[in-house]
Amino acid sequence: MSRLSLTIVLALALSGSAFAQQKSAKEQILGAWSLVSVTSETDDGKKGEPFGPSPKGVMIFSSDGHFSLFQSRAEIPRIAANDRAKATPEEAQAIVASSIAYYGTYTIDEATRIMSVNLAASTYANVAAVPNQKRTITVLTADELKFDNPRTPNGLTLRTVWMRAAAP
Repeated sequence: MSRLSLTIVLALALSGSAFAQQKSAKEQILGAWSLVSVTSETDDGKKGEPFGPSPKGVMIFSSDGHFSLFQSRAEIPRIAANDRAKATPEEAQAIVASSIAYYGTYTIDEATRIMSVNLAASTYANVAAVPNQKRTITVLTADELKFDNPRTPNGLTLRTVWMRAAAP
Protein backbone atom coordinates (compact mmCIF):
# COMPACT_ATOMS: atom_id res chain seq x y z
CA MET A 1 0.00 0.00 0.00
CA SER A 2 1.39 3.40 -0.92
CA ARG A 3 2.03 6.09 1.65
CA LEU A 4 -0.72 8.24 0.19
CA SER A 5 -3.25 5.40 0.44
CA LEU A 6 -2.16 4.65 4.00
CA THR A 7 -2.48 8.33 4.94
CA ILE A 8 -5.99 8.51 3.46
CA VAL A 9 -7.08 5.32 5.25
CA LEU A 10 -5.72 6.60 8.58
CA ALA A 11 -7.36 10.03 8.12
CA LEU A 12 -10.72 8.44 7.35
CA ALA A 13 -10.44 6.07 10.31
CA LEU A 14 -9.57 8.90 12.69
CA SER A 15 -12.31 11.18 11.40
CA GLY A 16 -14.81 8.34 11.72
CA SER A 17 -13.86 7.70 15.34
CA ALA A 18 -14.07 11.42 16.13
CA PHE A 19 -17.50 11.54 14.50
CA ALA A 20 -18.63 8.53 16.53
CA GLN A 21 -17.54 10.27 19.73
CA GLN A 22 -19.75 13.32 19.15
CA LYS A 23 -22.70 13.28 21.50
CA SER A 24 -26.26 14.16 20.63
CA ALA A 25 -27.80 17.29 22.15
CA LYS A 26 -29.93 15.07 24.41
CA GLU A 27 -26.77 13.35 25.70
CA GLN A 28 -24.93 16.65 26.14
CA ILE A 29 -27.74 18.34 28.07
CA LEU A 30 -28.02 15.63 30.75
CA GLY A 31 -27.26 16.62 34.32
CA ALA A 32 -27.46 19.78 36.40
CA TRP A 33 -26.99 23.36 35.21
CA SER A 34 -26.57 26.57 37.24
CA LEU A 35 -28.24 29.78 36.07
CA VAL A 36 -25.92 32.56 34.90
CA SER A 37 -28.33 35.09 33.40
CA VAL A 38 -31.84 35.68 32.11
CA THR A 39 -32.54 38.55 29.76
CA SER A 40 -35.89 39.53 28.30
CA GLU A 41 -36.67 41.34 25.10
CA THR A 42 -39.93 42.87 23.90
CA ASP A 43 -41.02 43.08 20.26
CA ASP A 44 -39.88 46.71 20.16
CA GLY A 45 -36.36 45.77 21.37
CA LYS A 46 -36.56 46.80 25.05
CA LYS A 47 -34.35 44.58 27.18
CA GLY A 48 -34.54 43.69 30.85
CA GLU A 49 -33.39 41.29 33.53
CA PRO A 50 -36.52 39.75 35.05
CA PHE A 51 -34.53 38.04 37.82
CA GLY A 52 -32.00 40.83 38.29
CA PRO A 53 -28.29 41.00 37.44
CA SER A 54 -27.26 37.97 39.54
CA PRO A 55 -30.08 35.43 39.38
CA LYS A 56 -30.03 32.07 41.10
CA GLY A 57 -31.31 28.89 39.60
CA VAL A 58 -30.85 25.27 38.72
CA MET A 59 -32.11 23.11 35.89
CA ILE A 60 -31.76 19.32 35.82
CA PHE A 61 -32.26 17.04 32.82
CA SER A 62 -32.59 13.26 33.23
CA SER A 63 -31.90 10.62 30.59
CA ASP A 64 -35.52 9.43 30.65
CA GLY A 65 -36.83 12.79 29.36
CA HIS A 66 -37.73 14.56 32.62
CA PHE A 67 -36.50 17.97 33.73
CA SER A 68 -36.98 20.50 36.51
CA LEU A 69 -36.20 24.21 36.73
CA PHE A 70 -36.01 26.84 39.46
CA GLN A 71 -35.12 30.52 38.84
CA SER A 72 -35.17 33.48 41.20
CA ARG A 73 -33.67 36.82 42.02
CA ALA A 74 -30.55 36.63 44.18
CA GLU A 75 -32.56 37.93 47.13
CA ILE A 76 -36.12 36.80 47.78
CA PRO A 77 -37.98 38.60 50.57
CA ARG A 78 -38.37 36.75 53.84
CA ILE A 79 -41.84 36.27 55.31
CA ALA A 80 -42.19 38.11 58.62
CA ALA A 81 -44.55 35.48 60.13
CA ASN A 82 -41.97 32.75 59.37
CA ASP A 83 -44.82 30.68 57.90
CA ARG A 84 -45.29 30.66 54.12
CA ALA A 85 -49.04 30.17 54.55
CA LYS A 86 -49.17 33.47 56.46
CA ALA A 87 -47.39 35.73 53.97
CA THR A 88 -48.85 39.20 53.68
CA PRO A 89 -50.23 40.11 50.24
CA GLU A 90 -47.18 42.33 49.69
CA GLU A 91 -44.75 39.55 50.69
CA ALA A 92 -46.53 37.00 48.51
CA GLN A 93 -46.56 39.36 45.51
CA ALA A 94 -42.83 40.07 45.90
CA ILE A 95 -42.01 36.35 46.08
CA VAL A 96 -44.15 35.48 43.05
CA ALA A 97 -42.59 38.31 41.03
CA SER A 98 -39.09 37.16 42.02
CA SER A 99 -39.19 33.44 41.22
CA ILE A 100 -40.56 30.62 39.10
CA ALA A 101 -40.28 26.85 39.27
CA TYR A 102 -41.61 24.14 37.01
CA TYR A 103 -41.01 20.57 35.94
CA GLY A 104 -42.12 18.20 33.24
CA THR A 105 -40.82 16.31 30.23
CA TYR A 106 -38.64 17.32 27.31
CA THR A 107 -37.56 16.16 23.87
CA ILE A 108 -34.92 17.58 21.54
CA ASP A 109 -35.08 17.66 17.77
CA GLU A 110 -31.43 17.03 16.92
CA ALA A 111 -31.69 18.52 13.42
CA THR A 112 -33.17 21.88 14.48
CA ARG A 113 -31.89 21.95 18.09
CA ILE A 114 -35.39 22.81 19.25
CA MET A 115 -36.28 21.55 22.71
CA SER A 116 -39.98 20.90 23.33
CA VAL A 117 -41.12 20.99 26.93
CA ASN A 118 -44.40 19.86 28.44
CA LEU A 119 -44.89 21.15 31.96
CA ALA A 120 -46.53 18.94 34.56
CA ALA A 121 -46.77 21.76 37.11
CA SER A 122 -45.46 25.25 37.82
CA THR A 123 -45.55 27.96 40.46
CA TYR A 124 -47.12 29.97 37.62
CA ALA A 125 -50.03 27.76 36.55
CA ASN A 126 -50.72 29.81 33.40
CA VAL A 127 -47.44 28.68 31.86
CA ALA A 128 -48.08 25.03 32.73
CA ALA A 129 -51.34 25.11 30.76
CA VAL A 130 -49.48 25.67 27.46
CA PRO A 131 -48.51 22.33 25.85
CA ASN A 132 -45.47 21.63 23.71
CA GLN A 133 -43.52 24.81 24.44
CA LYS A 134 -40.43 25.44 22.31
CA ARG A 135 -36.95 26.46 23.41
CA THR A 136 -34.29 27.18 20.78
CA ILE A 137 -30.87 25.89 21.84
CA THR A 138 -28.30 28.43 20.63
CA VAL A 139 -25.22 27.07 22.42
CA LEU A 140 -24.59 23.63 23.90
CA THR A 141 -21.12 22.59 24.98
CA ALA A 142 -19.85 20.44 27.82
CA ASP A 143 -19.94 23.46 30.15
CA GLU A 144 -22.36 25.99 28.66
CA LEU A 145 -26.03 25.95 27.63
CA LYS A 146 -27.90 28.87 26.09
CA PHE A 147 -31.45 28.78 24.89
CA ASP A 148 -34.22 31.16 23.93
CA ASN A 149 -37.85 30.94 24.93
CA PRO A 150 -39.23 32.73 21.87
CA ARG A 151 -42.61 33.67 23.31
CA THR A 152 -43.65 33.73 26.95
CA PRO A 153 -47.32 34.20 27.95
CA ASN A 154 -46.65 37.92 28.49
CA GLY A 155 -45.13 38.33 25.02
CA LEU A 156 -41.44 38.41 25.90
CA THR A 157 -38.52 36.53 24.40
CA LEU A 158 -36.35 35.14 27.20
CA ARG A 159 -32.68 34.31 26.70
CA THR A 160 -31.10 32.17 29.39
CA VAL A 161 -27.48 31.25 29.98
CA TRP A 162 -26.50 28.24 32.09
CA MET A 163 -23.17 26.74 33.16
CA ARG A 164 -22.65 23.09 34.03
CA ALA A 165 -23.21 22.78 37.79
CA ALA A 166 -20.13 21.93 39.80
CA ALA A 167 -20.08 18.55 41.48
CA PRO A 168 -20.86 18.71 45.22
